[in-house]
Amino acid sequence: MPIAELTQYIGINDVIDIVATSVLIYYVLLLIRGTRAVQILGGVLFLVLLLGVANLAHLLLLGTILQLLVLGAAVSLPIVFQPELRRLLERLGRGGLFRFDASARSVLDRRGIRAENRALAIISKTAFVLARSRYGALIVIEQSSGLQDVIESGTPIGAELSGELLLALFGPRSPLHDGAVIVRDQTIVAAGCFLPLAEQSLAEPRLGTRHRAALGLTEQADAVVIVISEETGHVAVAREGRLSRDIGDEARLDRLLLACIRAPRANVREDLIAQVRAIFARRPIEKHHVADL
Repeated sequence: MPIAELTQYIGINDVIDIVATSVLIYYVLLLIRGTRAVQILGGVLFLVLLLGVANLAHLLLLGTILQLLVLGAAVSLPIVFQPELRRLLERLGRGGLFRFDASARSVLDRRGIRAENRALAIISKTAFVLARSRYGALIVIEQSSGLQDVIESGTPIGAELSGELLLALFGPRSPLHDGAVIVRDQTIVAAGCFLPLAEQSLAEPRLGTRHRAALGLTEQADAVVIVISEETGHVAVAREGRLSRDIGDEARLDRLLLACIRAPRANVREDLIAQVRAIFARRPIEKHHVADL
């Protein structure tokens, strides 16, 4: 169709409408990037895709069930996305919808497995220094589930991970020592963060609020949380809503973290064969140590 004829059907208002809608969708995606809402939205879109396939294939029973599921998901979206909607309204009120944190998650991990192992070694060593000093601590290692809503509850740090900085943050005179530290890749993203408490009651009465907070976060996300008890000096790891037994030494904690933490996010430039080899190279370690949880 010639451009002259096309302009008869598409006016300037249509162009403005398309551009404005595209910009709105773009900034909504920026708003939910790095939060658990991304996984939830992906699940809803997957249901919609299945519904379309069922309708095309004339699968009446499956289509009816999927329609009910999509309807229920649509009704519950305002509840599920309540934190994101609240942040959106707050930014609208501040006039800051188009300003986003420059330190948001990087999609590529350029440092590789060696840098990840070094970061876990730093965390393991520092955890037992804190334990011997009877300093309570919560160290959250972010994985694929974004924790942006948790990060925003604390104080932004954006500093390279180091044992000295962790000791300073969890020192008794630090104003941030009561909250959790969020570690993303090899960076301390935030400190003094508030974690959701677990709804389940803890079997052992000696376990306190830090352990409930660690379990509460791992029930909602795939993060790994290291808990250092201020009263007993014991070190434990929370993962998938479960709490490990007391970990007695630094080497065992390091091995356990290596087993729990997923492989670093693959660089888009890596070929598929290298990724598969990396997965199979880590699998024996994971099978051996995940049982400790």
